[in-house]
Amino acid sequence: MTDLSQPHVSSGHEGETRRDFLVLTAASVAAVGAAVTIWPFVDSLNPAKDTLALSTTEVDLAPVQVGQRLTVAWRGKPIFIDHRPPEEIKAAQDVDVASLRDPQPDSARVKKPEWLIVVGVCTHLGCIPLGNKQGDPRGPFGGWFCPCHGSIYDTSGRIRQGPAPLNLVVPPYDFTSATAIKIG
Repeated sequence: MTDLSQPHVSSGHEGETRRDFLVLTAASVAAVGAAVTIWPFVDSLNPAKDTLALSTTEVDLAPVQVGQRLTVAWRGKPIFIDHRPPEEIKAAQDVDVASLRDPQPDSARVKKPEWLIVVGVCTHLGCIPLGNKQGDPRGPFGGWFCPCHGSIYDTSGRIRQGPAPLNLVVPPYDFTSATAIKIG
């Protein structure tokens, strides 16, 4: 039989333990719920698969003849590939670099002298210069001519006349074999 005259003394641990368990359980459920809710947003910040597919472009150079120019797309931009003949290479190497608006020697713009690879977007206002197709005007330096505002580039893609402030950009590329490149 229990003595009811003495008050029951509780240490209080049973209630605290149960309360702590309920708080931890509720916090865990809330954290999982927040993660499940936020994940689609975080995942949407990743680039799309079609964008990732465009991040690199592989080009077979074997069919490109000496003197022929080719245009390929990389990240939505035209890439000009020029298989330069020896006279174009010599003309590009013989230029007095100090006389250029954006001084850069030909050797700094190519990995192999016979192949020039540049982004085909004028550095003035983003037009696409002419000179990659047979019969296009190439200007007095034999490179590319932007008819929008008159920028003229040489056979190394360097600005020689007109309002463009910089040379045509050389994209990141590597030769994967003697006749193939990977841009990007």
